[in-house]
Amino acid sequence: MTKKRALISVSDKSGITELARELVSLGFELISTGGTKKALQEQGIPVLGVSEVTGFPEILEGRVKTLNPFIHGGILAKHDDQQHQNQLSEHQIEPIQLVCVNLYPFQQTITKPDVTVEDAIENIDIGGPTMLRASAKNHQYVTVVVDPKDYQTVIAELKLEGKTKLETRRKLAAKVFRHTAAYDALIAEYMTDLAEEENPEKLTVTYELKQTLRYGENPHQKAAFYQKPLGSKFSIANAEQLHGKELSYNNINDADAALQIVKEFDEPAAVAVKHMNPCGVGIGKSGYEAFEKALAADPVSIFGGIIAFNREVDSQSAEKLREIFLEIIIAPSFSQEALAILTTKKNLRLLTIPFKEAGRAEMKLTTIEGGLLAQEQDRFTLENATISIPTKRQPTEQEWEALKLGWKIVKHVKSNAIVVAREDMTIGIGAGQMNRVGSADIALKQAGDKAEGASLASDAFFPMDDTVEAAAKAGITAIIQPGGSIRDEDSIKKADEYGIAMVFTKVRHFKH
Repeated sequence: MTKKRALISVSDKSGITELARELVSLGFELISTGGTKKALQEQGIPVLGVSEVTGFPEILEGRVKTLNPFIHGGILAKHDDQQHQNQLSEHQIEPIQLVCVNLYPFQQTITKPDVTVEDAIENIDIGGPTMLRASAKNHQYVTVVVDPKDYQTVIAELKLEGKTKLETRRKLAAKVFRHTAAYDALIAEYMTDLAEEENPEKLTVTYELKQTLRYGENPHQKAAFYQKPLGSKFSIANAEQLHGKELSYNNINDADAALQIVKEFDEPAAVAVKHMNPCGVGIGKSGYEAFEKALAADPVSIFGGIIAFNREVDSQSAEKLREIFLEIIIAPSFSQEALAILTTKKNLRLLTIPFKEAGRAEMKLTTIEGGLLAQEQDRFTLENATISIPTKRQPTEQEWEALKLGWKIVKHVKSNAIVVAREDMTIGIGAGQMNRVGSADIALKQAGDKAEGASLASDAFFPMDDTVEAAAKAGITAIIQPGGSIRDEDSIKKADEYGIAMVFTKVRHFKH
């Protein structure tokens, strides 16, 4: 090999001038395309155009420039294979030892509010991924760089040993394949949406590392937090942490649960969550009033929990919050006075999230060993339901408000789920029991005397009338449930016996 060659073609030009200068000083001849070539020439760096290497001009508005044997032969040839070297000599192809490429900004393009399909399609890179994949395949001989963060490592090894280490080239190649896979996954998602395909034969998803976590659910489990590149802005993944310790695996799960619940409300609301279940929910005329009710709903379970607000946290709320041991407080914002109060607690995590829903609802993905389940988010509301009232008594206006609140909350409680509520707060929540009456017993016991005149919501139908019986004896006057059991009539008769108003929604809200 008579010379060393490096091919540079980048969309992200950060650090590229410095890299190019170092490569030239190390004896590399540079090859480049369009914008990158121009940028290097403007800095006085010698560079050959791709067309000078291939003997063929860029055509089709730049769609075809590097797809040529003079480029890919130079990248893919095995340096210790005599037959490969003979073929390079025969066709006068110079080998390429280093490739530095990053891709057209497809992700940035499709996030523009006025993007057209034509713009999106034009920003699907073809030559770039081809060069990257070819170089990564041939990493035994070729150093391939896709990330500016790796420039210094490559230069340091070239200066020290005249070449990069195989271990480094292998790591860089692996990064390339992750990069191109993620790039293609975004394109596949965009095109699948464009084609309105609901259940494609292959589900390609990509996530970016946001945080390496200290551990998972338990200290012996390794864990990490990944973020969807084009995911919802109204999410824990996009939260800004203003104060406190690093988030843990359990913190993130619980914070997401709290956020999903508080999203349900337009009026001022506060939600307390423990172990991914709500332990208290309140609504009021202000965030403080809502919080007081959420706290009163279960002042015991809130210890060590998470509070989410959908209004700014003010100093009055902050003074009350400071009295309680909490892991996280989530809100659209904190007043300066509230921040001054709450930041006195060193470990308390304060998160802000812009309370605006952006884009379409994401699919909910759940992994199982050897597979993955995908489903729509449960965004079904009472307004979407087909309501019927099979009992003799209709709910009063006050009972309706309590039923609506209970129905909003019960879909966020682990099944089997029962929520006992008044019109402005929960007073009892039963979650995750193996039978429905077991969850009802927990919720009713927690409500105690407050259950008198309250309403009860169930995430699924009653298989028998025992839950209605338990509710009636506790003082419940209205019940909302999906209905649909073969023994619905038993529950209706039991409700009529006790003068309970019962609402059927025909909508189940299981959450496993």
